[in-house]
Parts: sequence; C-alpha cells; structure tokens
Amino acid sequence: MQELLSEYLPILVFIGIAVGLSAVIVIASLVLAKQAPDVEKLSAYECGFAPFEDARIKFDVRFYLVAILFIIFDLEVAFLFPWAVTLGDIGTFGFVSMVIFLAVLTVGFIYEWKKGALEWE
Repeated sequence: MQELLSEYLPILVFIGIAVGLSAVIVIASLVLAKQAPDVEKLSAYECGFAPFEDARIKFDVRFYLVAILFIIFDLEVAFLFPWAVTLGDIGTFGFVSMVIFLAVLTVGFIYEWKKGALEWE
C-alpha cells in the first residue's frame, strides 16, 4: 500500500505547485494591477454601441445557417487529421473511404453554394 501511495506523490506535488503558482499569480495581479474600473467598463454591453432593442428579437435564419455550415465543415477537418496519421496502416480501403467522405461533403458544399446559402445580401 505504501508503494502505491508513493507512486502518486509526484502527481500530488505537481498539483500543489500548480495550485500555489496560480494563487500567487492571481494575488499578484490583484495587488499590482491598477484597480480603477469606470462605469463604461462595468456596463453590461461592451460591444461598442448601446442596446437598441429587446434581447428577445428574432434573428435572421442566415446566422444559424452559417453556424451549422461552419460546424459541418469544421468536423470534416477534424476527421482528416486522424485519417492522415493512420493512412499507412489502413491502406487502400481507408483511402477510398475518405475520398468518398470528402466527395459527399464537397457535393453538399456545392449544393449550399448553388442554393445561395453563403450569400449575405
């Protein structure tokens, strides 16, 4: 049991150093930094202009469409990295599978482009 606990000692030391260092950094920033917030900085809206309507207004569907398209094509890139790393191991079948996957996504991208989903006018 003592052997098992001694194996966890470096992890506990690392956690202790991390917690101590972060506490020192936070306390140092509170002590050394100029603490003079003004009314503008403490306001709820820091986007550069005053709020002009109710927060519950309807948004244009294009905002959501662009977000969904971004997620779809971002996931495509996320699948490319592990495929590229293991391409030597998976061989021709893996290569053909990824080409089909990319072809389907490319067809979807072209479809969205032709439908005008990427236009903002």
